[in-house]
This record gives sequence, structure tokens and C-alpha cells, in this order.
Amino acid sequence: MGDYESLEIGCSLWGQIDPEEDADGATQFLYQQAKASVKEAAMPVIKESAYQMNKARIHKQSAKNQTHDELEKF
Repeated sequence: MGDYESLEIGCSLWGQIDPEEDADGATQFLYQQAKASVKEAAMPVIKESAYQMNKARIHKQSAKNQTHDELEKF
């Protein structure tokens, strides 16, 4: 996330499966649902973090260019 920040996003889903139902299929379905839910929750945070990181990089480059220009004028 930047600046030594981290984020943990998780999801829990529960299902009751009858003995005659496909337990593996239900597990895969719940896994895919949880994965989609976590991804949906994480995307706004990731986009905001990427925006902030890009903004900081541009600011750093701008400051570096200003220092370079000042040295050339000296």
C-alpha cells in the first residue's frame, strides 16, 4: 500500500451440503464467490493506493527536475 501500510481483506462463506449433493462442486462455488467478494472489496483500495503512489512518484520526479534545473543555472 505504501508508507509501510498494509491491508488484509478476508471473507468467510458457509454452506450446508446434503450427503447426496456434490461437496466438491459446492466448495468450488463457495471459493469462487469468496474470491470475487474479496476482489471487489480490494479494488477501490488498490486503485486509491496506485493513484497515491503515482502522485508521489510524479512529485519526486518534479522535485528532482527542479534541483537539476537549479544546478544548471548555477
